[in-house]
Amino acid sequence: MVTDSPIIIALDYPSLDAALCMADQLDPARCRVKVGKELFTRSGPAVLEALHGRGFEVFLDLKFHDIPNTVASAVQAAAEQGLWMVNVHASGGRQMMEAAVQRLEQHRLTTHLIAVTVLTSMQATDLADVGISAPLAEHVERLAQLAKQSGMHGVVCSAQESARIKALCGDSFLKVTPGIRPSFSVANDQQRIMTPSQAMQAGSTHLVIGRPVTQSEDPMLALQAIEAELGVG
Repeated sequence: MVTDSPIIIALDYPSLDAALCMADQLDPARCRVKVGKELFTRSGPAVLEALHGRGFEVFLDLKFHDIPNTVASAVQAAAEQGLWMVNVHASGGRQMMEAAVQRLEQHRLTTHLIAVTVLTSMQATDLADVGISAPLAEHVERLAQLAKQSGMHGVVCSAQESARIKALCGDSFLKVTPGIRPSFSVANDQQRIMTPSQAMQAGSTHLVIGRPVTQSEDPMLALQAIEAELGVG
């Protein structure tokens, strides 16, 4: 099922059964879903098949980062499973990102390919720990521009950086934003956060939302509250 919703629900569960239990409480016409490292490592392609069977468009969030040919092959393998979106780490560099883009083009695969700039849990002190002295915002902008130049379709970024990335890379360049917390929720472990409406106004094109929906007593009611906040649905 194809949806134009900007909402991506993070299925951060340790098992296939738990993830599908949540998916069965959601409407694939009103959101997409994200599968991350733990769930995919435990369940493998079976979780993708099950979600596709329920009508969901799926973002596989594995953040590939390796030598160019390895990443290109991994991206191809993901796209051939019918994924809506897959990602890599922009810090893997130009050659790695270009190889992944070229592989999709060679095989006429239409999966959206985006790059992670700086994880939303990181702060300037974390960058300094790994030898990056540039201000966090400047480093994000550099990686976003590199991703754009490499042919990527967009980036994962904080809502705090999305306005600047929109100015640098254009409206059509996807800006997928985790760390979204609706007004009825709390921050948890994310550091650079905004509400859904703030993020979209800042320039984000898609919002990744997990616990505010998945830990709600009524996930669809929580989703409806987010839609109301965004003026959609």
